Amino acid sequence: MILPGYVIEKRLTPSSTAYVIIPILSIILALAAGAIFLELSGRNCFEIYSRMFSGAFGSRYGLSETVVKAIPLTLTGIGVALAFRMQLWNIGGEGQLYMGAFAATWVALTFPGGSGWWVLPTMVLLGMLAGGLWALIPAIPRAIWGVNEIITTLMLNYVAIFWVDYLVFGPWKDPNGFNFPMTAQFSPGAILPALGNSRIHAGLFFGLALTVIFYLIIYHTRWGYEIRVTGENPNSAHYAGMNSKRNIMLVMFFSGAICGLAGMSEVAGIAGRLQQGLSPGYGFTAIIIAWLSRLNPFAIVIVAFLFAGLQVGGYIVQTSGIPSSMVTMLQGLLLFFVLGGELLTNYTIKRMPANPSGDDMR
Repeated sequence: MILPGYVIEKRLTPSSTAYVIIPILSIILALAAGAIFLELSGRNCFEIYSRMFSGAFGSRYGLSETVVKAIPLTLTGIGVALAFRMQLWNIGGEGQLYMGAFAATWVALTFPGGSGWWVLPTMVLLGMLAGGLWALIPAIPRAIWGVNEIITTLMLNYVAIFWVDYLVFGPWKDPNGFNFPMTAQFSPGAILPALGNSRIHAGLFFGLALTVIFYLIIYHTRWGYEIRVTGENPNSAHYAGMNSKRNIMLVMFFSGAICGLAGMSEVAGIAGRLQQGLSPGYGFTAIIIAWLSRLNPFAIVIVAFLFAGLQVGGYIVQTSGIPSSMVTMLQGLLLFFVLGGELLTNYTIKRMPANPSGDDMR
């Protein structure tokens, strides 16, 4: 009971209209709340939002940069959404991205004169393998002993980030890099091809292809059916003879592998080297994107594009003295209102029937 005479009840059949309207309403409320903070800080919210929008979508350069940012957000969003489908809370997408970048960099630095026809595929495979194995570490105790994967995946993020920091400050540091924490520049054979003169690279096609593959697997294969059933009702999956332990490890492995591919795409498509601060938090933002998309792969592409625009627009307004933390604040507000919207979608507030005896119902 939340108020005297009212209770929260779970909806038996959530409205399909609510699935569309409530996320949109959540975004509007988050922007409104952000506008209040901006106004209280003495800034014109309409001017700032306008500059953010025009900076991210109002020019060819801004639009291309938005697509560039959307690539790792799409990949990590699909990666964590795969795990979330099975009620596995993979909070380690950031660390898996870093491990994918690490493995891809090892290939590029070990074979500096290699041809692109085999170096790039090897970077893709090892990047995905590293991300998958990093996700498999918490998946094994989760499957065998029921250890909560939230804490383990979260903590492994920092292990991966500090491991990369050790490499770029230590054994892999470029001696000709003017003391900056980064590796030597990759050879041309280890660089993903770009579209025209923009920074949009082939990682875009990785994301689009995996979106379609995600949809086909989840909704049109037996394994995808097992994932959905296990996520919605583990007991039913057990009684149906589905191997939950195997599926936990497989789903977490492929979830991490997709995030690892995002790391490979960043080092081979954008930076051309491994460096400190490779990701501004793509793996964490992916969690918000996955939930806002309701784990729909095609919606993930759209929401990732919008979040990328939010990041690019945030960088643009920094030139007018707006702190970069404003973007982080807006992302947090979006998550807050999305979770609130999730409650309204799946639950309803009802008035309790009157008690004939006149006593309060407890």
